[in-house]
Amino acid sequence: MPLRVSVSGVRGVIGDGLDAVVAARWAAAFGAWLPPGPVVVGRDTRPSGPVILQAATAALCSTGHDVWDLGIATTPTTELEVQGSEAVGGVIITASHNPQSWNALKFLRSDGTFLTAGQNRELQGCYEDGGGHVAWDRLGRRMTREGADERHLAAILDLGWLDVHQVRAAGLHAVVDAVEGAGGAVVPALLEALGVRCTRLHCGLSGRFPHDPEPTPSHLQELAATVKRSGADLGCAVDPDGDRLALVDGNGRALSEELTLVLAVDFLLGREPGTVAVNLSTTRLIEEVAGRHGVQVLRAPVGEANVVEALLEAGGVIGGEGNGGVIYPALHPGRDALVGLAMLLQALAAGGCSLAELADALPALSMVKEKISGVNLPAGQDLASLAKKLGPGKIDTRDGLRWDGPAGWVHVRPSNTEPIVRAIAEAADEPAARRLIASIREAIGSGRAAQED
Repeated sequence: MPLRVSVSGVRGVIGDGLDAVVAARWAAAFGAWLPPGPVVVGRDTRPSGPVILQAATAALCSTGHDVWDLGIATTPTTELEVQGSEAVGGVIITASHNPQSWNALKFLRSDGTFLTAGQNRELQGCYEDGGGHVAWDRLGRRMTREGADERHLAAILDLGWLDVHQVRAAGLHAVVDAVEGAGGAVVPALLEALGVRCTRLHCGLSGRFPHDPEPTPSHLQELAATVKRSGADLGCAVDPDGDRLALVDGNGRALSEELTLVLAVDFLLGREPGTVAVNLSTTRLIEEVAGRHGVQVLRAPVGEANVVEALLEAGGVIGGEGNGGVIYPALHPGRDALVGLAMLLQALAAGGCSLAELADALPALSMVKEKISGVNLPAGQDLASLAKKLGPGKIDTRDGLRWDGPAGWVHVRPSNTEPIVRAIAEAADEPAARRLIASIREAIGSGRAAQED
């Protein structure tokens, strides 16, 4: 299978496109692209992680960089370590929500953010050149860097809007499903620091995912059942690298991962009003919540780097993606399940309400997400023709096609992380959203047939 190279890094299936040699070549290219200085490296718990880590570490040392090895660390923890040090960059070894057989290298700049599209093109050039290696007396060294989790937690506990005493006094109980990923130790540690009783589910750091690791409602049945059986106030699920958060309410209802960001935005804007930035696939509830607080919403192409770029350029206060990714740039400009969880717990403690009550207070919308295999999304004039088939509406073609009309919206685009086309629609109810998906499928199919003719 070909590698997926995008703003989300270099991602592939182990033994079928990605191996130690490929990882070393990309890490060496990154080392050649970086200025002199140390590089932070962290990984999730996947069984392939140690092999890819060793290959990437050797390659970075061969380009003259010292490597600060965090060992197992979440993506936000690694980002924060880069941002808060004299490191010139970082590498995160994780395929995030992808299945067990996948892994990836994600590259960070010195400020802890992902490379821009232009910088990724420069990195591609370094990969093709294959240079940057240094003589024996300039080789870098690998060093273990301890305490990253503790520094991440301390930074969250020091946030001005987090009232640790108030959260502790609320006497909350949460169930955590870390899918045996990198969040298995640090997420329960955050809960314990906030005085939240924690029931652990799949927090053993084995890297053997007990279910599909993407934190969506269809994969959270065990978490939902555990919350209901234990009488917990909520359940929280994180993906293998700990940058996405999904929620289960005290009734055992798995909430759409879209609501994580909506609830976080509503909470924060009540304390720090300002611009919000999200991607084109995120729920329209963001505009609803932002409107209550009188602030602007910016939309960017899908990809964390794109949202971060828009957020920082606008001086925004919060942003993220509807996949459960909350970005709070005052801490660090990257998706962070821990800071999202802290916002939610503070909202529950301060409001004296349940998670179900917070979710039910939002307008009822239904979103449908589908993966379409075996098709290519049209481009140029063909994409414009496809848009016309959907009827009158607002069109955005910065990232595939997003159509906004009176009945809702639909966004169709090639995935950055999988060899598929993603189609997402939102409307007043599920049948209406499915009709939008059917319309886009039909439009793509008819366009493909015309091209074949």
